[in-house]
Amino acid sequence: MSRSWLILSLLAAGCASAPPSAPVHLATGIKIGEVDSSSAIIWARLTRDPVRIGTDGGLPDVNYMDPESGELVPRRGRPDTEPVVTFPAGGDVTTIEGAALGASGEVRVRYRSEGSASWLESVWREVNRDADFTTQIELAGLEAATRYEIAVEGRSDSQAGVSAVIEGEFRTAPPATEETEVVFTVTTGTAYPDLDLAGSGYKIYAEMSKLDPDFFVHTGDILYYDSLAKTLPLAHWHWQRMYSLPTNVEFHRKTASYFIKDDHDVFMNDSWPSMQTKFMGDFTFAQGLAVFRQQVPMGERTYRTVRWGKDLQIWMVEGRDFRSPNDSEDGPDKTIWGTEQFAWLKQTMAESDASFRVLISPTPIVGPDRTNKNDNHANAGFTHEGNLVREFLSGLGNVVVICGDRHWQYVSRDDATGLREYSSGPGSDEHAGGFSQDRRTSEHVYLNVVGGFLSGTVERTENKPRLVMRHYSVNGQVLNEDVFVGQ
Repeated sequence: MSRSWLILSLLAAGCASAPPSAPVHLATGIKIGEVDSSSAIIWARLTRDPVRIGTDGGLPDVNYMDPESGELVPRRGRPDTEPVVTFPAGGDVTTIEGAALGASGEVRVRYRSEGSASWLESVWREVNRDADFTTQIELAGLEAATRYEIAVEGRSDSQAGVSAVIEGEFRTAPPATEETEVVFTVTTGTAYPDLDLAGSGYKIYAEMSKLDPDFFVHTGDILYYDSLAKTLPLAHWHWQRMYSLPTNVEFHRKTASYFIKDDHDVFMNDSWPSMQTKFMGDFTFAQGLAVFRQQVPMGERTYRTVRWGKDLQIWMVEGRDFRSPNDSEDGPDKTIWGTEQFAWLKQTMAESDASFRVLISPTPIVGPDRTNKNDNHANAGFTHEGNLVREFLSGLGNVVVICGDRHWQYVSRDDATGLREYSSGPGSDEHAGGFSQDRRTSEHVYLNVVGGFLSGTVERTENKPRLVMRHYSVNGQVLNEDVFVGQ
């Protein structure tokens, strides 16, 4: 046998005996985001296993190094105390409860309008190992006011077959000229320790699904980094355990969503870009900004506006990227939104001819809030910009504000301007608190220290547009209703 023939034979034998690629899975579900009248972004993440690790994986423990004694203490005490993370014996970030280890591979989206016999297909897109094995695929050229069916498929490589599929659906926004009913839901504050369906997730997701919403907005505090996200891998784990919950996977595979971040989704409580602290260990504010954009479907900017038919336009603002330090002196130079974003908001809101303009903010603009807080436009520390914001919004005449962040439901009417604000309240009763029923002020139209969600319905009655705002309990009971009639 010649030497060249021997080499070819050995190579052929090696190829024939190469083990097949391991199948990949979609344990952290999909997210359908940034939907407008002609496009959508589909988010997916490939995982090694079909399901997340259960409670037997245990949770890490975090103590803090006291800078004076050098001893570990269970609570931080001061911002300069450094965290020390201890995993269950023999474990690490890949073996704890809620972990869903990522996997390399490719994803594509098959999609079609409801009732169509033929499917359209995106190209296969490789997931990004450096972005926790996620990818985002934009679907463009969609028809307005149309329900789409999708199938998100995963495979380990181009030579392997499809090993994971999640089917879903969503509706595109109607054109700006169309008079049509639109239903949307909003919540905030979904802290993992405060789940109200043990091992499964949150009650609100099934209750929101019963309304068949056109879209859903999470106003931030989607998860809480503070106590356990001390490294980048632990930050990724927070997203893994939240979005591998069965209630979350089921809801997001069939509901268009928009995601807004707040302090706990980027770094720590009441944080700002230049904040310096040892409390978060090796994890940085800049990493938090990057991880958020990796873990949710997101376009060019985190502040944006979307038109939903003739009668509704929504604006979602960014409250962390551009803000001044909370403890700096108030005045014309102190800001939450930044000059560019505020100018964009003024221009786009003034140009809109929607019957109702709805501003969705991660933090309150009206309040009232607690006097010990200093992180939002309702607080004394941002009085200058807060006054400008309230005066501008109230001057437009048909604007309502929806906010997250606060752990209680409320409707407030600003004493000075008449601007009305709706706080959705947190995602579970277990997470409600921080205010009490006996603290009701002259500005409170409605106050309830409970969890749940908020809905908005835009409809036409006798050819007049109506916006109906409803607060719900976690079990889907209507707790409060407001009706606005437009022109």
